Amino acid sequence: MSESEKRQATEDLWERVKAIYMASLPTDEQRSQVDRYLSMVSRIERNGDDFVMYTTNSPAAELLNISYSDKLASMLSLFFGITAASVKFVYDESSKAAIVIPKEEAVQRTSSADESETRKVIHASTMPLRREYTFDEFVEGPSNSWAYSAAKGVVSHPGEKGYNPLFIHGGTGLGKTHLMQAIGNDLKKTRPDLSVCYLTAEMFLNEYVNHMQTGKLLEFREKYRNFDVLLFDDVQFFQRGKIVQEEFFNTFNYLQDKNKQIVMTCDVSPKNLPALEERLISRFIGGMVQEIESPSYETRLAILKKKTENSFPPVPQQTLEFIADKIKSHVRAMEGALAKVKVILANNPATVLTPLVLSHLLKDFIDNEQTMKKITILDIQTAVARKFNVDLSQINSTERTQSLVTPRQVAMFISRKYTTNSLEEIGKAFEKKHATILHGVKTIQQRLETELELKEMVEQILAEFGLKLE
Repeated sequence: MSESEKRQATEDLWERVKAIYMASLPTDEQRSQVDRYLSMVSRIERNGDDFVMYTTNSPAAELLNISYSDKLASMLSLFFGITAASVKFVYDESSKAAIVIPKEEAVQRTSSADESETRKVIHASTMPLRREYTFDEFVEGPSNSWAYSAAKGVVSHPGEKGYNPLFIHGGTGLGKTHLMQAIGNDLKKTRPDLSVCYLTAEMFLNEYVNHMQTGKLLEFREKYRNFDVLLFDDVQFFQRGKIVQEEFFNTFNYLQDKNKQIVMTCDVSPKNLPALEERLISRFIGGMVQEIESPSYETRLAILKKKTENSFPPVPQQTLEFIADKIKSHVRAMEGALAKVKVILANNPATVLTPLVLSHLLKDFIDNEQTMKKITILDIQTAVARKFNVDLSQINSTERTQSLVTPRQVAMFISRKYTTNSLEEIGKAFEKKHATILHGVKTIQQRLETELELKEMVEQILAEFGLKLE
C-alpha cells in the first residue's frame, strides 16, 4: 500500500470513528459541541495502533485530550478491533497555513521615487471553515429562505449598509453555522482579495483572557481588526463577561467604521439577550436580523436526501421518510439519527430497516422527541413546586424572596431546555417578559456548575419526566 493510500485509509477510519462516536452521544447539544471541536483536526498520523490528531487550535487540543481521547480509543477497540489503540491530540503550528488567508495590499515606499510595491499581509483565522458548508449543500425551505437570501446578499455586497451586520438567530441545529460558513467559503472563491475569519464567541472570550494574562492585548486587537469579514458564531456566550463585551464592542465599531462585514449567529433574537449591554444590542439590530425556524416535513426529507446523496451503501427512501416523520425538533437531532443508521448499514449492508427495527435502533432519539412534545409547562411548574415545597401559585407570583426565585428560575430553565415551547409561550405561562425568562435560564445554568445540591434537585425533577441533565 502506497503512502497516499495509507493516509486515505487512516482518514476514512477516522471519519467512521467520528460517526460512531457522534451517534453514541445522548443529546444534540453534546453532538454539536463534539462536532465543533473535532472539526479542528487538520490532519492525522497513524503509527500502528497509535493515532496522533493535529489540531488548528492549542486550547482545542488540550480539551480534546482531556475529554475525548480515551472515548475515541475505546471506539477504535470496540468497532475496529484495535485493542491497544491510543489517541492523542497535538497542536500543530504548521496547520495555521491551512487557514491563513493572504491579502494583497498596496503600500507606499519611503524612497524618493515614491514608487509603490505590493506586499502580502497574512491574517490567520482562529478556526477553519468546513469545506462541506456551502450554499450548494444547504437545503433552502420556507423555514430558512429569508436567512438564506440574506446570506447570499452578504456574498454579493460584503460590508454594504443593509447587510452589515447580518444577525442570524434560531434554535439549536437549524443551520445557522452552515449558512455563516457558506458565506466565508463563497467569499474565499469569489473575493480572494478579502481576508475572512471564522470563530465562536467562546473562542474569542478564551483567547482574550489568555492574551490579557500574558500582557498581549495589543496583539489580540490587531489580529481581529485586520480582517475584512468576521464570522462570529454563538454570540450568546458574550453574556458571560462584561469586560469581553467592551472588547467586542470596540472591535465591532472599528470594523464597521471601515465597512468590514460582520456576520453573527445566536440562539435567540438580539432583544432576548438580557445580559448584553444595550449599546451592543443596538449595534446588532442596526443591520439585518433574520430568524431560522424549525423545518417542515418536506424540508426535513430534502435535507436527509441531500445528506445521503453519495452514501454507500445507500440509505433506503423509506428510512429517510421514517426519520423525517419521527424527528421534527431540529436538523441536528435528525442528522444524529441518520448517522446511527449509516453506521449500522456500513457494518452490515444486508440489514433490513423495517419501521420496527428503526423504532428500536432510534429509540433514544424518538423517546426524546416524544418526551419534549408531551411534557407541558404546567407539569414542570407542578413538579418544581412539589420538589421545593412551595405552592404552585407562588411560581408565577411577583414575590422575590430567594426561596421562591430559585424554584421559579428552575421551572423556567427546564421549560426552555426540555420542551418545544417557544420563548413567547414560556413567557405567557410564567407571566414574565422574555428577558426575565432568559435571565432565569442563564442564572440556573451558571449555578448548576458550582452548586451540587441544586444540580441534584434539578436532576431528580428531570428524572420524573424521563429526562437527563445535559
